[in-house]
Amino acid sequence: MGWGRFLLIIATFYVVVNAVFGLGYLACGRNALAGAGFAGHSTLFSDYFRAYFFSVETFGTIGYGNIAPVGMPANVLLTVESFIGLLSAALATGLVFARFSRPSAAIIYSRHALIAPYRGIRAFMFRCANERSNQLIEVSVQIMYSRIAVRPNGDRVREFTSLPLEFDKVTFFALSWTVVHPIDESSPLFHCTAETLIANEAEFLVLLSGNDETFSQSVHSRTSYKANEIIWNARFRSMFIESTTRGTTGMDLARIHDYELETL
Repeated sequence: MGWGRFLLIIATFYVVVNAVFGLGYLACGRNALAGAGFAGHSTLFSDYFRAYFFSVETFGTIGYGNIAPVGMPANVLLTVESFIGLLSAALATGLVFARFSRPSAAIIYSRHALIAPYRGIRAFMFRCANERSNQLIEVSVQIMYSRIAVRPNGDRVREFTSLPLEFDKVTFFALSWTVVHPIDESSPLFHCTAETLIANEAEFLVLLSGNDETFSQSVHSRTSYKANEIIWNARFRSMFIESTTRGTTGMDLARIHDYELETL
């Protein structure tokens, strides 16, 4: 959940709870709250807002002291709200702290996976890179091949197969990484075509795990490629660029999706 949606939920909860308790104080009677009210003639509308803002003071333990509860019902309601306010503040504080302290991976994946010629055979491959400046170490990746299979009795079931990779782990994830599954005779993709992958509703599930060096905690990232997101007979273009002014070589993340078709 993004920060905007998270803060909106917290603010909505805060407003709704105080609105409900404001109605509760108003239901206790117009004399349940003693103290300064709104200037001018007192109406039901102004009485409700006086009760609402008294609820805000109680919920947030502000306690200006301009308004005080009168009678047992109002004091019981104040006690309940004070208890809920303490629990809500503790819960909100824990959630905010967890969001700040929990590291998350910002891995960018190529928009398409490729099936391309590779060392005399073909290979399934995709490209990924770390979008942040923090360092990830001991990074591993797994690919699960999912497709619909027909049992001898005619039942259609979804089967999952783990695909072996050329390299399934890197010690230091500094630049980009092209993850490769060689399609040899032992590969479940050996006899597959683009049409059979689409017919079998194939999907390649990717899970990447590593350790964030800054927080010394594990982070995870996942994505998937469906059959119609796989480009056949193509290869990735280089992501590296050379700086003519500095004489150094860098990496352009905007090129991570770029590929070109192989000439047959």
